[in-house]
Amino acid sequence: MRFVIVTGMSGAGKSTALKILEDVGYFCADNLPIPLVEKFAELACASDSKYDKVALGVDIRNGEAIRGMQEVLEQLMIRGISYEILYLDASEPALLRRYKETRRSHPLARNGRVDEGIRMERAAIGFLKERADYIIDTSNLLTRELRSEMEKIFVNSKEFRNIFVTVLSFGFKYGIPADCDLVFDVRFLPNPFYVDDLKHKTGLTREVQDYVMGFEASRVFLEKLEDMIEFLLPHYVAEGKNQLVIGIGCTGGQHRSVTLAEQLYRYLSRHEEYGLKIEHRDIRN
Repeated sequence: MRFVIVTGMSGAGKSTALKILEDVGYFCADNLPIPLVEKFAELACASDSKYDKVALGVDIRNGEAIRGMQEVLEQLMIRGISYEILYLDASEPALLRRYKETRRSHPLARNGRVDEGIRMERAAIGFLKERADYIIDTSNLLTRELRSEMEKIFVNSKEFRNIFVTVLSFGFKYGIPADCDLVFDVRFLPNPFYVDDLKHKTGLTREVQDYVMGFEASRVFLEKLEDMIEFLLPHYVAEGKNQLVIGIGCTGGQHRSVTLAEQLYRYLSRHEEYGLKIEHRDIRN
């Protein structure tokens, strides 16, 4: 029996997460009153229950009663009812943007101040994030990417380390991406732009990649970059960081940065316990 409590910030994707779980065979219920949660768990996890996979959505829509989840979770442990907590999170700018796009009001917003509601909600449900088994930051995730990460956890039962890594190539002449946590400048490498046969191609092609990686400086840089990221990731996880954006920039974001981003992504793909995606911001500019 697998009993999953889906919670997190309003606007972070809890409804989508429940739909994804339903699609993969979970019986899902949402927004039960807190006093009913323990009884629901008892019935769902009973030996004669016809369900072997159950998910329950719990969030701030319960108002002040959400604090009662602390006692509920303690009682579930005492009674031997095992559960997992999936916590969906997102940055404040991402949440504000989503509320603006949907024109919905925040459950705790006073006088229409969504930002105030977000801060109050974080304080009210912080204890759930502390107890979460899985934390997924959806700030930069598409629905299909969220589905992929959840299937790793709840379908394939793979280890998940609560961090999502984005490898992002960009061109410095268009500005450094604001959401980068780490930025690496590869403009010191020979530029394929000045090679007639490569000028109009990108780092997604074999020819450009072979050219860029044909230099010892590129190979040494990549080796040192891989080693540093390998070292940093476990420490970021231990710190509680849920999202890491690694920016790799060259002049125009077409050749060198794309090549090195692809190489790093390929290397990190070996670690299935981390969420991972790659983006090339300026490859069409």
